[in-house]
Amino acid sequence: MAQFYRPLGDGVFASTPATAGAWSPDAQHGGPVAGLLGRALERHDPVPGTRVARVTVEILGPVPVATLAVTARIVRPGRRVALLEAEMTHEGRPVARATGWRILAAPERLPAVSHTPAPPPLPDSTPPLMTWASAHADGYLSAMEWRVVQGAFGQPGPGVTWARARVPLVAGEADTPLVRALVLADSASGIGSQLDLTTWLIINTDLTVALHRDPVGEWLCMGAALHASPQGSALCEATLGDGTGDFGRVLQTLLVDEPPTG
Repeated sequence: MAQFYRPLGDGVFASTPATAGAWSPDAQHGGPVAGLLGRALERHDPVPGTRVARVTVEILGPVPVATLAVTARIVRPGRRVALLEAEMTHEGRPVARATGWRILAAPERLPAVSHTPAPPPLPDSTPPLMTWASAHADGYLSAMEWRVVQGAFGQPGPGVTWARARVPLVAGEADTPLVRALVLADSASGIGSQLDLTTWLIINTDLTVALHRDPVGEWLCMGAALHASPQGSALCEATLGDGTGDFGRVLQTLLVDEPPTG
């Protein structure tokens, strides 16, 4: 488990077992998927002095732990604001898409404004990560290092955790701040679920990550909570922070259903 993906050239990547999500060893967690799409957005015709400030990932179906191709293009060009799009395919079939707004970095003299309390301190250590009985814990969950401050994957309720990846997104590369945020962000619904994951099937259809600044350091903090309504759906929202304070938000739309039987 030395990395999430191995590059094969020309935008093609071999997925490693580290990408597997908690539901199955054969289907990827959304974190590495979002990270790889975000990487493509950042690298496509980069413009000095700009940054990718918002990424929305549409998950078109289960992403297999297999060979994937990723492409990117500019939808709306611009010097100060540009809209980019990336697509991930498996054997020619689209499995995920992402859009990202690349915007001009604000002037250094802009006063910093934040209304969110600073994250709790990073604990020196915490008990081992708790999961539900049927969870596949040998993929993504093990490839990340977790220091849970409040809640647990196997315990319904809002949660707060610090986390960092034990492995790089792509072999031989250092993760960028955007990639680090995206790899963690899709865990929001697991960290913040108020629904029992042994009783309900909960799958997010999308992921939006908006960052008012780039995160600093390997360790990132996420505080997440889930809202659900009968005859409706579920919505998970989370704050993102680092050792210097708040830096962004996460939003997920979720399907809630009875789990399959048999």
